[in-house]
Amino acid sequence: MDTRFTRGKSNILERPLTRPKTEVSVSAFALLYSEMVQYCQSRVYSVSELQTRLADMGQSVGASLLDVLVLREKNGKRETKVLNMLLFIKVNVWKSLFGKEADKLDGFPAKVTAHWHKGTTLMIKFNDSVIARDKALDGR
Repeated sequence: MDTRFTRGKSNILERPLTRPKTEVSVSAFALLYSEMVQYCQSRVYSVSELQTRLADMGQSVGASLLDVLVLREKNGKRETKVLNMLLFIKVNVWKSLFGKEADKLDGFPAKVTAHWHKGTTLMIKFNDSVIARDKALDGR
């Protein structure tokens, strides 16, 4: 290839295959978020409907983000141990969302037991204080 066309530019074949991690500007994020809220507001008649629509959108975005992170960071390998799942959330998910690892993941006071029913099932029995707090939040 003639050097006059490639002078000062990196050869595309020498670039790494992995995509660099990029950050979204705050103004672009704010615009997208504002548009999502306005879109939902124009199609609902009450605040509870708005909350439900926004929660559904957030759940969809979160599930997609989690799929991408598992594929990128774990090569599609799904974690099956609770401690490894929590570490993945603490390190990878938190870093992707907030730019740094979580300091610590505070758990709720609960008792966790493993059972076998068509596969391993984890049963989490929360303390009464957690249930009462959750009910109080639902009442708002």
